[in-house]
Amino acid sequence: MGSQEVLGQAARLASSGLLMQVLFRLITFVLNAFILRFLSKEIVGVVNVRLTLLYSTTIFLAREAFRRACLSGGTQRDWSQTLNLVWLTVPLGVFWTLFLGWVWLQLLEVPDPDVIPHYRTGVVLFGLSAVVELLGEPFWVLAQAHMFIKLKVITESLSVILKSVLTAFLVLWVPHWGLYIFSLAQLFYTTVLVLCYVIYFTKLLGSPESAKQQTLPVSRITDLLPSITRSGAFVNWKEAKLTWSFFKQSFLKQILTEGERYVMTFLNILNFGDQGVYDIVNNLGSLVARLIFQPIEESFYIFFAKVLEREKDATLQKQEDVAVAASVLESLLKLALLAGLTITVFGFAYSQLALDIYGGAMLSSGSGPVLLRSYCLYVLLLAINGVTECFTFAAMSKEEVDRYNFTMLALSSSFLVLSCILTRWCGSVGFILANCFNMGIRITQSLFFIHRYYRESPYRPLAGLHLSPVLLGVFALSGGITGVSEVLLCCEQGWPARLAHVAVGAFCLGMTLGTACLTETKLVHFLSTQLGMSRLTDKMT
Repeated sequence: MGSQEVLGQAARLASSGLLMQVLFRLITFVLNAFILRFLSKEIVGVVNVRLTLLYSTTIFLAREAFRRACLSGGTQRDWSQTLNLVWLTVPLGVFWTLFLGWVWLQLLEVPDPDVIPHYRTGVVLFGLSAVVELLGEPFWVLAQAHMFIKLKVITESLSVILKSVLTAFLVLWVPHWGLYIFSLAQLFYTTVLVLCYVIYFTKLLGSPESAKQQTLPVSRITDLLPSITRSGAFVNWKEAKLTWSFFKQSFLKQILTEGERYVMTFLNILNFGDQGVYDIVNNLGSLVARLIFQPIEESFYIFFAKVLEREKDATLQKQEDVAVAASVLESLLKLALLAGLTITVFGFAYSQLALDIYGGAMLSSGSGPVLLRSYCLYVLLLAINGVTECFTFAAMSKEEVDRYNFTMLALSSSFLVLSCILTRWCGSVGFILANCFNMGIRITQSLFFIHRYYRESPYRPLAGLHLSPVLLGVFALSGGITGVSEVLLCCEQGWPARLAHVAVGAFCLGMTLGTACLTETKLVHFLSTQLGMSRLTDKMT
């Protein structure tokens, strides 16, 4: 498969993921806003921080390294060995569930049962839901490696929506169930997720005439189960060694990703109520990152991993592939920078209004607006880091991945220390500031790698981080106008003033996007070309 064809598939995967996730996330957003009005800050803190951290840590440690290793390289491989390797996530998940469940029950502070009942049951069910989700991992890896465009998005979005509907129903009808509600909803979510994958592949493999079925390395659903391969080796040891390298890295990356939750959970810096407010703001602030940046990062990581060869310098690879990868990376960096700047500039003036609409006075008063404004700056760094790391991890050799692990270890340690210091100095905003610092270091590391990778070639993808001075001036002007508008019109003067504030923002946003289209013509051409390829591929399939 040529690099242009792989690029077309990656673009199609990203664009389809974006559109469908926006639709499904909007539905979930409305449901969650409704649910939030019936909950206390304390129960939100326990569910969204304490229990969700147990689930996410188990899932991340059990599967992240396997995903990255098994998606590296092309689809031409001994898939029996790859699937055998992926199935190891299940026993690994059981181990982490038992160990972390013991920590959560025996070593951490247990919430007051009069305020938050059924905590122990919640720990058990959240841990069980992680193991259930890992049962679907072989299906996920096979789908991602063969770029099944809509399966992942529909499956995950449908599961989230059904979970939110069930939660809303239980909150309204049996609010005294407490943590039972969220624990059952979480287990329901992972069960639906796995069943969707199983049902899809069962039907697909039962249709031999299907074009998609003919591209798969398996012909029966039982082929996805663990088996002894013809070569006698249970797993591909090269993939297994790469998995171990990624596992060490993923352990450190998890600390960086969820570091503030670990600090809140293990050091008790904030009470459960403050943890709840912080987590709501954090989820709201990261919504755009999950909607836009995550699909792009996941899709183009696959593109870079397939087009570029590990262990080889850029000058020793097929130059057509290297040129395409450089062009794509430059455009993605430009796109990430523009999207991040837009969120940062307009987020400052509309944070309080967004929180007031989403959660009422519980969020829009107190530290909520300051938290969300700080998070808008963090989103800019998240956008750039997502693109730079998806290229870096796809192009690094095993030895470079191992060396990068030492940097991640230093970052993890510094983050924990910095979080404690900044949180005691400026409250929960300190977590975001510590995240910004560490994200800046990670971006710097990736930029150095990209610079070295293309140093001997004529390509300069880092030019994507340069913006037109005219566009920067428009961003500054828009920030000033919307800032004045917030002072004059928001948020205590009623809905007419709020709507006027929104209208000012819409005008400034239109002016900014129009300027971007006129000044960043190369990016516009890239987006129109890839979207055109995506539509053409959709019609052909």
